[in-house]
Order: sequence, then structure tokens, then C-alpha cells
Amino acid sequence: MTAAVRRRPVAVADRPWAARLGTAAGLLVTLVALLLAPATPASAHAVLVSSSPAAAAVVSSAPAEVVITFSEGVRKVPDKIRVIAPDGSRADRGEPTFKGAVVTIPVDPSGARGTYLVSYRVISADSHPVSGAFTYSVGAPSTPPTDTGTDTRANPVVGNAVKVAKYLGYVGLLLLVGPALVLAALWPRRLSRRGPARLAWSALGLLAVATLAELWLQVPYTNGGGLFDATGAGFGDVLGSTYGATHLVRLGLLAAAAFLLRPLFAGPVSRTDGLILAILGGAALFTWSLAGHPAASPAPAVSVVVDAVHLGSMAVWLGGLVMLAVFLLRRADERELDAILPIWSRWAALAVAALLLAGTVQGLIEVATPKALVDTTYGQLLLAKIVLFALVIGVAAYSRALVRKRTAAGRPGSMRRAVVAELAITAVVLGLSATLVQTTPARTASATVAGAPDGFFSTTLSSPLYSLQVELDPAESGSNSLHLYAYTPKDNRPQPVQEWKATAALPSAGIEPITIPLLPLTDNHAFGEINLPAAGQWQLRFTVRTSDIDQATVTATVPVR
Repeated sequence: MTAAVRRRPVAVADRPWAARLGTAAGLLVTLVALLLAPATPASAHAVLVSSSPAAAAVVSSAPAEVVITFSEGVRKVPDKIRVIAPDGSRADRGEPTFKGAVVTIPVDPSGARGTYLVSYRVISADSHPVSGAFTYSVGAPSTPPTDTGTDTRANPVVGNAVKVAKYLGYVGLLLLVGPALVLAALWPRRLSRRGPARLAWSALGLLAVATLAELWLQVPYTNGGGLFDATGAGFGDVLGSTYGATHLVRLGLLAAAAFLLRPLFAGPVSRTDGLILAILGGAALFTWSLAGHPAASPAPAVSVVVDAVHLGSMAVWLGGLVMLAVFLLRRADERELDAILPIWSRWAALAVAALLLAGTVQGLIEVATPKALVDTTYGQLLLAKIVLFALVIGVAAYSRALVRKRTAAGRPGSMRRAVVAELAITAVVLGLSATLVQTTPARTASATVAGAPDGFFSTTLSSPLYSLQVELDPAESGSNSLHLYAYTPKDNRPQPVQEWKATAALPSAGIEPITIPLLPLTDNHAFGEINLPAAGQWQLRFTVRTSDIDQATVTATVPVR
């Protein structure tokens, strides 16, 4: 080891008392958040299993309560479970009660004859909202009522904003880990630390802002509102959940780490401070795992640890690559690079190995079956991520070959171009990761619930008058559920609809257009059931009237298995 990578020990007592106080304050915030965190059972993307009265059932007398049972335990969203009477009034009385997977809704037992609409929106343990609706009739069916309350589906702008916030959080994490790691162990003594320090402070701020943005967005995401539809009560519900607690823990850990990072950015630090920073960083990694799919997997203990290892390996590898591309390969001389690059190459190899192992275990848990890997959105995104990751490994192998041949230090330009290529591809991989954490896991999307076949189709159709979100489940021959959501074409706000029409045809099998009966659930959401008698490329046609004179027709080709 040359002087380029030696560290000068610094006594712990030399650290200013303010740094100790700041670290203690950050850890105190973390401890309080941990103590306030509620204990919740493991579950993920809960789906409706049964109801009493059953969906589409006709009962002789009005029930005193409606009971809906999900596949997993759920949490409530205020005023998002409603029972609408045949005349359009609210038939539910009082707050519903939640006991694990069972939700009991008290209703008026003296209700009128006719068809009732039950709409719901709940939150599963991995923080994602689950919504739906069904009808039942008392005495005899009637024209189904319309729920005039707010839409039970998350605003698409909010959904996309959540993905952006998560992406920025990943970027902030790797841009913080990279400088901290390299400055602690590999930075040449003669080079100024100002550039890496500025990058790390910016990353710390980006990570804090992204965390706060996720907390803010979780309110309208769960309640189904727009970007600015956040209330005090909504924040209280989010902060009182596991999702909110883990984000508060992350902010506390970032505050504690900030006081230890300052001396690191000024010069070498002691082993004790380095160890404390490593512990804080490791603890922060678990806040991502505990707030998402891993905590709700069939094996949560394994999934949480594996996901933290996966995220940490990514941050070490990519953060180190950024430091190489931006600083070391430009500023370090050949002697210093001869000392640094072999060490970094070994670190990168270990990080990539851990990344591959953790990703494999994680994929096996979340995908569950080979069929789900191909047939679900989650599986397809994962395949795309694997392909891009293979390209990155190829570029990384070239970089490692340069280091082994001892030519990287003398040819920093070639090494830097390879590193930039790695970073460009992994930027896309990070985007896929941000989308994956918001996508229903393949094991859930492909699961058979109450005898229904597995599968799902979703697309967005555009016209000058509206944007139509189409969801067909399970997109297989037999009974299928159809959900339609209309939004304004420019700003993606709910578009009120006066009339819905839909047909399905399979020309290749000689099946003429079949009318799909549609039930308006809200002013921009309609629901229908259709039996598709054969597999093939079905032609779906939708006509949506938005006013007395304005209407437009859009079509979609749906592969039905």
C-alpha cells in the first residue's frame, strides 16, 4: 500500500463536541421513530377473496353489515369504503372495523329494495393501495347506483411522481456512498477533497428531499387525490404507519451521519468514526426494504436482508464508479492509480457478486414461477433489468481486464470511457428499479384468487377528448373484469363521462362485436364483466361521451390466452 491510500488516524477526542451532540440528536430521532413504528403482519398487494353478501348476489332482506375479506391484512383509508343505496345515498353507517384481512361495514338494515354498490380502497402492508367495487341486490336487481364520491384510484400524476422520487432517492444514495467510501479509504492525500465533498453534500440533500417527497406523495397516493391533496389527517395516517416510520428513521440516520461526514470531508477520520458511519449507512439501507415489497414477501426476514444487501452493493459499486469517472481518473497521477485501481477492482468484484446473489434470491421470492416471469409486468421489467445488467457486467469485465494488465493507470481515458458506459446503462437500470418497487410483484399478480385464472392486461388509449386507462383481468378466455378510467388528455385529471360504450370482437374466429355492459362507479370510472369464449387477439372498442355532443372512439388489441 502506498502513501496514496494510507490513512492518518485521528483521535476521537479531536472531534468537536457539536458533532457528538448532532449524532446523538439524529440517533434520538431514529429511536423515537422506531418506538412509534406500529407492528403489522406480513402481506402484499391484498386482493378481495370473498364478500358477504357475495358479489352480484340477490338477498331477501337488507343485511345489517357487509363483510369483505382480503387475501392479506389491510389498513383503512379514511372515507374510502362506501356502500351506495339504489337511490344514490350512503347506506353505510359509522366507521368500518378492520381485523386483519376482514373488514366489516355496518349498513342500514332498513334499506330499500334494489341494487347496492360497495366500493373500497385499502392499503396493503407494502404501502400500495388496493381498490375495487362490486354490487349486491336486496329483493330484486335494479339500475346500479353511481358512487359520486372521489375516485378510488390513485392519480396517475401522483403515481409517476412517486417513481421519480424513488429514483432520486437511489441516485442520492449512491452519490453519497461513493464519495464517503473513496474519501475514507482510497483518496490520495495530496488531492483536495472539496469536489467530492460538494458532491456528497448535494447527494445528502437530494436524499433528504427525496425522502420528504415520498412522505408527502404517500398521502395523495393512498387517498387517491392529486399532488396537492394532502391533509393533516392524511399525514397523521402516513406517519403512523410502518411506511412513515421507516422514512422518519431514514431522516434521523441522515441527520446523525451528517455530523460524522463533515470531518471525513475535511481529512482522514478515525476507525471509530468510520465504523459508526458504516453502521448508520447499513441501518439506513433497511429503511428501503422495510417500506416496500420485501417486508411483505412470503419470507420477510430473508427478503429484507437480501434487499438491503442488493441496495448496498449497488450503492458501493455505482458510487465508486462515479468517483472514478468524475475525480480519480482525471486528477490522480499514474503512481496513485496503480495503487488505487487494483483495490477498487476487488471491491467492485465483491459488490457485483453480492448484487448478483442478492438479486437472484430476491427474484426467486418475488417472481415465484417461470410463467410469472414472462406473463406479468413485474417479470417483464425484471427481465429487462437482467438484460441491461448483463451489458453492464460485460463493460465492467473490460475495465477489470485493463486493471489486471496494469494498463488502466497509463490509459485513464480508456478506463474512464468504460466507466461512463457502465454508469449510462445503470442509470436506466435504476429507473427500472424505481418502477419495479411500485409494481405488483409477479407472485401476487399471477396468483389465482377465488378460482380466477392468472394474468392481467393494462394499457392507455389516447384521443383528443380524453385519455382512457384500460385494465382487463385476467385477460384469459372465460370471465373477465374490465375497468375503465378516463382522464383529461393534457393534465391527467379525472375526466367526467356522461356515457360509456364498449364492445369486444375476435375477427380471426368469426366472433362479431359483443357488447360489454358497463357500470359507472364514479364520474370517470366504469366497470364491466364479460365472458370471452376463446383465446386470441381480441379487438376492444370504446366510445366515451364527455358532453351532450362530444364523444370519441378508441380501440385496443388485447392478447387473450
